Amino acid sequence: MNEPRLNLPELTVSELSASLKRTLEDAFGYVRVRGELGNVKYHGSGHVYVDLKDERACLAGVIFRLSAARLKVKLEAGLEVVVTGRITTIPGRSQYQIVIETLEPAGLGALMALLEERKRRLAAEGLFDEARKQMLPFLPSVIGVVTSPTGAVIRDILHRLADRFPRRVLLWPVKVQGEGAAEQVAAAIHGFNRLPEAGAIPRPHLLIVARGGGSLEDLWAFNEEIVARAAAASLIPLIAAVGHETDVTLIDFAADRRAPTPTAAAEMAVPVRAELIGQVDGLARRSVASWLRGLAARRKELRSAARALPTPEGLLLAKRQQFDAASDRLPRALSANAHIHHSDFLRVAARLNPAPLRQQTGRCRDRLATLSARGARAMEVTRHRRRERFAGLAARLAVALRANVEAQRSQIARGRERTQALAGRAQRAARTVILRNAARLDRAAGLLDALSYRGVLARGFALVRDTRRRPLRSASDVSPGLGLEIEFADGRVAARAEGAPTTFAPPRVARPRKRGGDDPGQGNLFG
Repeated sequence: MNEPRLNLPELTVSELSASLKRTLEDAFGYVRVRGELGNVKYHGSGHVYVDLKDERACLAGVIFRLSAARLKVKLEAGLEVVVTGRITTIPGRSQYQIVIETLEPAGLGALMALLEERKRRLAAEGLFDEARKQMLPFLPSVIGVVTSPTGAVIRDILHRLADRFPRRVLLWPVKVQGEGAAEQVAAAIHGFNRLPEAGAIPRPHLLIVARGGGSLEDLWAFNEEIVARAAAASLIPLIAAVGHETDVTLIDFAADRRAPTPTAAAEMAVPVRAELIGQVDGLARRSVASWLRGLAARRKELRSAARALPTPEGLLLAKRQQFDAASDRLPRALSANAHIHHSDFLRVAARLNPAPLRQQTGRCRDRLATLSARGARAMEVTRHRRRERFAGLAARLAVALRANVEAQRSQIARGRERTQALAGRAQRAARTVILRNAARLDRAAGLLDALSYRGVLARGFALVRDTRRRPLRSASDVSPGLGLEIEFADGRVAARAEGAPTTFAPPRVARPRKRGGDDPGQGNLFG
């Protein structure tokens, strides 16, 4: 069994951690590492925390804010990268990490693999379906352009629109590469869609997202998922014109139409004005010629139809013959009709006899008499029943009136007794309040007499005032020749001060001697 080495120097945990940190940083310094991104976390401070891994190991890494701002691609899990940085330890923990200063995709193959994986995922969601793509307007009044305001793309678009068909263009300036470019492009697409139809800034009828050519890393902002989703969700038809004809980005699949170049996007947006004018003129000439041919055909058809129509004489001839034949048959028909009606009248007159009328009248008279007798009896019975009912109601009403009168009398009696009791209590309460207030008044009068200066005057003192009737409280307030008013208990006297005031020393009050000698203590309680 090995003996512990007690002669080793003793280190604190902080000293050992610092020594390990120096050893690790001195041994490795700057390293270049290739691996696949695992967990990627963008912190609110601007730092990015990542995990680099391969089949057998995992290395923690951090990209500080200044280095993260220089990244050309947005980091995602699964991206194979090559990083350069320093190996160091994490203070306060027994872990090591790499501080990444540069990060690049591990060749174009890694970016293309990431792009293909993202393309398959978005296509599975239906963002690239042709069924959801919109038709481009034939002649938009306002065109919104999302691109850099300083590049040649916007100048090419404006120049091409001016040549073909001038339209109003609204430019939303954005970054087209680098950190934050994808967010700005997506925000511009959403911003154009949120504009009101009749606002101060008109809502575009067509959007063009454009950028010039560049490498795959330069165009990577248009491969971000946020841009593809914004293009797919746009309610305004959108043309994607990113890069050259050979450049393909995700926004090309999500847009309603892909243009190989920004100039081609301007050509897709509007037709050629001169060609439209020529087409309109040609259509106008064809319309006039067609109208003239149709008019001639209708005139020919009308003439043919007019030849086939019968003449007025031919139309009236047959009707006139029918009228003559009917006129010949009318007298015979009238005589036959009168004979038929006369025969019917004689047949009915033979059946008429007063006897059935008398029998029916007698039956009606007997029935009327029977109904009159029954009505009289019913009226008598109803009158008798009503009289009995009214008598019962009158009796019940009389009993109820008497009960009501008795109840009202009892209630009045109880009210009278209660009123008398309350009146007696009120008299006693008023008498008590009057006596209490009289006693308080007597006490207040006695207190007033005790505190009034007139009581002092009654004991032989006098109150001295100056001519303004202000009381004089000391001799120093009186100057020679000052008019005075002296108030006694039984009246006032006017006077005038003569000579200077004389002051008197306050009388000396004898203090009681303490028992027990000159001892300032408590003294003797027993003499």
